[in-house]
Amino acid sequence: MLVKKRQTAVCDSILIPRRYGRRVAIVVIVAVVAAAVTCDRLARGPRQGDDWSRYHDRSFRIARVIDGDTLDIDAPDKDKDVTRIRLWGVDTPEVRHRGRADMHFGPQATDFAKRTLAGREVHVVLSPDRTRGKFGRLLAYVYLERAGRMFNEMLLEEGYAYADLRFSHHYYRQFKVIEQRARKEGRGLWADVTLEKMPQWKQRFERKKASTRSSTGN
Repeated sequence: MLVKKRQTAVCDSILIPRRYGRRVAIVVIVAVVAAAVTCDRLARGPRQGDDWSRYHDRSFRIARVIDGDTLDIDAPDKDKDVTRIRLWGVDTPEVRHRGRADMHFGPQATDFAKRTLAGREVHVVLSPDRTRGKFGRLLAYVYLERAGRMFNEMLLEEGYAYADLRFSHHYYRQFKVIEQRARKEGRGLWADVTLEKMPQWKQRFERKKASTRSSTGN
C-alpha cells in the first residue's frame, strides 16, 4: 500500500502533523486557520512553570521506555536524573504492574515502543494549554526527528494505542480519525479486541456511543 510522506509545517512554536484524507479546499482552509490560531496562542501568554523553556521544541535522548505511552528522556527533572513523559492524546494497553495482569496488546505496544525509541534521540513538542499530567509527568508529542514522524501518531496508525478521548488537546480530531482508520483496517489490537478487553474509560465511551446510535436508530 502506498503511504504518503509526512508534510510537516513548522511555525515559530509547534509542529503541525500531516493532514488525512483528500486535501479539499474546506479542509485546507480549516487547517490554515487552526495553525494560525495555534501559533498566535503560543507566541503570547505565560507558560506553565519553566517546562516550556526547558523542553518545548527541543531534542533529547531516550533514557528508558517504560511502556507503550510512557518514557524517560535524559534530562533532569527536579530531584530526578530523568524526565518522565506521558504521550499526549494516546493510551496504550497496560502491562503487568503492581500485581495487575497485562492488558490485551499491552506487551506488543511496549515492545513496539522499545524497538522504535530505545536509545535514540527524539524531538519533544508541548501543548500551549497544559504541560503536566496529574502524576507530574510531562505531557508531550514526541517526534522521531524535528520534521519527522510523530510517535503518538505511529502508535495509533499501527493499532498499538487508543485515541484518548478523555482530554481535549491540539490534535484531538486528527488522532480520532487515525484510530477510526486503524480500526476499520483491523490493525494491531483492532484485529481481535473485544469490549471487555478495552480500558475501562474506553468501554464507557463505546457503550455510550452504542446507546446513542440505538436511541437515534442509526
